[in-house]
Amino acid sequence: MTTYQDAVAVEATIAEQAWGEAFGRVMAAVADCFARRETRATAAELVEGLLLELDTRNCWTLAQALGHSGPHRLQHLLSRARFDHERARKEIARLVIDEVAGQDVVLVVDGTGDAKSSTDCVGAGRQYSGAIGGVGLCQVAVHLAVVTASTKVIIDRALYLPADWAADEERREVAGVPEEIVFATKPQQAPAMVTDALTTGIGARWFTGDEVYCGRELRRGIRALGLGYAVGIASTYQVTDGSGRRWEARKLINKVRPGQWMRRQTGHGTKGTLEYDWAWLDVRPDDAPDENVAGTNVLVARRHRYTGEVSFFRCWHPVMSRSARWWK
Repeated sequence: MTTYQDAVAVEATIAEQAWGEAFGRVMAAVADCFARRETRATAAELVEGLLLELDTRNCWTLAQALGHSGPHRLQHLLSRARFDHERARKEIARLVIDEVAGQDVVLVVDGTGDAKSSTDCVGAGRQYSGAIGGVGLCQVAVHLAVVTASTKVIIDRALYLPADWAADEERREVAGVPEEIVFATKPQQAPAMVTDALTTGIGARWFTGDEVYCGRELRRGIRALGLGYAVGIASTYQVTDGSGRRWEARKLINKVRPGQWMRRQTGHGTKGTLEYDWAWLDVRPDDAPDENVAGTNVLVARRHRYTGEVSFFRCWHPVMSRSARWWK
């Protein structure tokens, strides 16, 4: 007679086997990116260690969890070992393309910062990072992720090199920053990564990002790539309604009557289903020379059910009609 514990053990074994096979495929895809077998093996261990449930993740804690006598192997991998980072990234992106084939894909760009103890780390400086909750000494990178209903995978990254770092030849030379790496704003880094993702074969329909990525030039570039976009904007961001009048987003959305807000589920969190109240209004485009450009432009507002806090988004899609529901 099969007990409940036996069934759970069988399911766990099957899941472990499936994970082992998937992980093996990934490591096989990037195997040729490593110059030495030992480096490849250490990389596999590092990835497995990063997936462990640890309170703190650094070379010391990971080495201890993996059974190493010290952190030296992991530190060598990250600081001195030779492997082709860019080729490995592209191989992973190709695996992602196969995984999301046939699904609705959104490209999501976001920056994240890692706190640092000194400015010796490339790009480190006093700058804003949501991850550390404000301005502090940190290193910031811009990431591009592929998101579907079932998948969330980062496929590209670009280190943000502040202007003072980019202009300091001596510091660049000491840190080994390649000459071709020059100063670029985060909104300039994002479309380059999106273009590369589409060239690689990612079949995306939408692009999204927070307020950092709401600039006209970036949106114009995303529009030129044939993607729709939904980007965060400040409540004071000005939009133009159908009559040509300019409004701050927070004031224009007051035209929405109480009964016109619609509650929509947006996902699941630690406390259950996430639901917000949503509303939108047609606005004129401001990122194209010809304001009669085809497609649908809307100002979207998302209101928290309990706090009443409202977030605003500027959205456009090339094929939606004005009668279409934008979330479809």
